[in-house]
Amino acid sequence: MRVQIFIPCFIDQLYPQTAFNMVKVLEKACCEVIYNTNQTCCGQPAFNAGFWDEAREVCTKFIKDFDNADYIVCPSASCVGFVRNYYAKLFDNSSYHNQVKDLNNRIFEFTEFLTDVLHIENYGAELNASATYHDSCAALRECKIKTGPRKLLAQVKGLQLVEMDEVETCCGFGGSFAVKYEAISIGMADQKVNNALATNANFIISTDLSCLMHLDGYIKKNDLPIKTMHIADVLASGWAE
Repeated sequence: MRVQIFIPCFIDQLYPQTAFNMVKVLEKACCEVIYNTNQTCCGQPAFNAGFWDEAREVCTKFIKDFDNADYIVCPSASCVGFVRNYYAKLFDNSSYHNQVKDLNNRIFEFTEFLTDVLHIENYGAELNASATYHDSCAALRECKIKTGPRKLLAQVKGLQLVEMDEVETCCGFGGSFAVKYEAISIGMADQKVNNALATNANFIISTDLSCLMHLDGYIKKNDLPIKTMHIADVLASGWAE
């Protein structure tokens, strides 16, 4: 199966190892992984800031970059949710209308692709730790992802998954929201992290590094005894080199 991967801007710049681990997992599932080096951004930052014309230019490039891909897989529900839910608004009654509809059928968040397309839940991962899972707003509300990541984590040898209170509550990041409403954003991170700490988990795991980046910043600033980990890193852990 041929898979073209889309790597979000912040993962490319700040968390490249997560991208490499996603590729490892996909290749273990016998996928042929392709990376188009011309890819840039999905256009979400400009769109959310109100610059729709500029966003449309970036989104047009995205459509062209992934026009021939059988499947597009991305380690971020935020980017996938944006493409699925907002490209149609940007390109309504345009010449790209049908391409956008087709694109929406081919793009998948990483865990969604593993469970719903490949139908494989056990990747031979091992992580001797306890963890709690954070439902990102994009995964839960825009991509309707809930049980898939938990099924994958249930198959990780040695991992004990404990649900935190108010698990579906936002972490407070929200992209530019964290900049415009810093105090509220920090307060939401405080609530989320304290709910995670109450489970005595070693890790907070999620599909979205944007959420984890926000939570990790709060954790490190306050020197708290918990870490964050993207699910791709979890699924690639414990393999013999």
